[in-house]
Amino acid sequence: VKRSSTLNNNKVLGYPISIFFIVVNEFCERFSYYGMRAVLVLYFKYFLRWDNDLATSIYHTFVALCYLTPILGAIIADSWLGKFKTIIYLSIVYAIGQVTMAVSAIHDITDKDRDGTPDNMTFHVAMSMVGLFLIALGTGGIKPCVSAFGGDQFSEHQEKQRRTFFSVFYLCINGGSLLSTIITPILRAQECGIYTQEKCYSLAFGVPAALMVVALVVFIVGSGMYYKAEPQGNIMLDVCKCIGFAISNRVRHRGKQYPKRKHWMDWAEDRYDKLLIAQIKMVLKVLFLYIPLPMFWTLFDQKGSRWTLQATTMDGNFGALVIQPDQMQTVNPILILTLVPIMDSLIYPLIQKCVNFTPLRRMTVGMLMAAIAFVCAGLVQIEIDKTLPTFPSASQSQFVNGMGMALNVSTPGVYVGLIDSSYYSNYSLVNNGKIIFTIWSDTQACNYSREFGFGSSYTFYIPGNLVCQNDITATEDIKPNTAHMALQIPQYFFITAGEVMFSVTGLEFSYSQAPNNMKAVLQAGWLLTVAIGNFIVLIVAEVAKIPEQWAEYILFASLLIVVCVIFSIMAHFYTYINPAEIEAQFMKKGDDNDEDDKKQLQKGMEMVKRNSTGSHSYDGDDDDDERKKTKM
Repeated sequence: VKRSSTLNNNKVLGYPISIFFIVVNEFCERFSYYGMRAVLVLYFKYFLRWDNDLATSIYHTFVALCYLTPILGAIIADSWLGKFKTIIYLSIVYAIGQVTMAVSAIHDITDKDRDGTPDNMTFHVAMSMVGLFLIALGTGGIKPCVSAFGGDQFSEHQEKQRRTFFSVFYLCINGGSLLSTIITPILRAQECGIYTQEKCYSLAFGVPAALMVVALVVFIVGSGMYYKAEPQGNIMLDVCKCIGFAISNRVRHRGKQYPKRKHWMDWAEDRYDKLLIAQIKMVLKVLFLYIPLPMFWTLFDQKGSRWTLQATTMDGNFGALVIQPDQMQTVNPILILTLVPIMDSLIYPLIQKCVNFTPLRRMTVGMLMAAIAFVCAGLVQIEIDKTLPTFPSASQSQFVNGMGMALNVSTPGVYVGLIDSSYYSNYSLVNNGKIIFTIWSDTQACNYSREFGFGSSYTFYIPGNLVCQNDITATEDIKPNTAHMALQIPQYFFITAGEVMFSVTGLEFSYSQAPNNMKAVLQAGWLLTVAIGNFIVLIVAEVAKIPEQWAEYILFASLLIVVCVIFSIMAHFYTYINPAEIEAQFMKKGDDNDEDDKKQLQKGMEMVKRNSTGSHSYDGDDDDDERKKTKM
């Protein structure tokens, strides 16, 4: 389709103006998604009061949905609305979902008795579930559209600019992820509220919601400058129909009187083009290799759930810097930005001098790295368990009033409440560090200060002859966390190294082994492995009910090692191909000689395994773009 000269003239430094709106949109959207997701599991545990298993299960259900809905988004964009309208409509759904999440975290809405705890938790749970569903539909639906829509803005002679665009595009993904994972935990740690001050989850969700609205507005503002390709039909539907016909045709011709076919897909030749069938065969070879892959994602995505919950039982004091439990996730994008260039320019070339380090071998090593990460997590958990006491319930006291009159106790951000004579208050959550309490009655007032560590708990006894600082007796119910968050750095290093070797290489390999018109099918298959991996976490968390967390970590590591062995065997028997060569060979002959066609195709499929990393089979600029991907 020819593009109008008006659109081609709207350029800055040789780049279409429209891509600047798309890049800003992507940065804001990724900030919105990763920012909300960073604090999600702690919202489940501390606001909705769910236990660790339920919080983990719902978290991974949400992540799984985020990787299932891209298939729906691709079908809608390619078959019905086109990429532009799909992005607009689903971004609106996305923004509504983020706003709904922010509203669900406002405790004052149902806190009628003003004690800081919602009185109608059903309302907050329902609102949050609706919000998460809308977010999953929105973020997943636009995922396959935005990058492709950006690529559409370039004409055929702008290959260099297109490559630069994809580099900047994926830099924005990592930049948005990194900044949001730093900022939203800080917002969550603030105290806010109309009547009572509590942890500010509404702000932690509200800022990502605002960024999503900004992303939508920016994208709409650039509307008049975009090149908008018309829907061309969805290749995934064609592939599914062809496979379905091959299966049904094979079932109908089960008798011995029917000649056998070399491949079960050959039963689709009665209706479908032979080239399409050959392309599907290539895709099926790669999809077969995908079968063991969900186990990697089962481990990888737990850094946002189990590992964050693990960090809540650790000490985040790094001296001048105090790290929140959900901020430890920033180690992943920081390491990603560091390891990708080091791996590409140094590690891979060094290993290649010693061994034929093919893409599938890289992926195998990546899986082993993830298993090692979980062994490290298990060892850290054993150290944490040595320091954990039996936690008190919320009904146990923190301040005991021994005076003959009622007292008020408060500290900046927390109002402990009015304590009757010879009575006690419930536990109140306060920040770590030095806290100054104000204690007052109708006749006197004083201040009392105390240093609090991560996870510590105290009961304070107020005597009848209160003078204050020197008279209050403190009993340490729970010692501060002694296992430091720095102990998590090795597990983050290994899981990130695994991600670089597995995820980035896997996308590169998949795209190199598929025909150009089938890359969307493989993208859908890849995202499906992520979704299945998160469902496995859900099953283990809710069904296995392993009492010791360290044992669960070791179980996951053991399962991945077993799967890794299976994958390495499958990879050993895989033959690397060049789809372009096969298609060219296949189309050399006409349809007048079916047998010659098949022989020619078989010749192309039986190519010798590469003696290098396989990089020479990754022809085309798309592969250079895929190598830039560090987040999905």
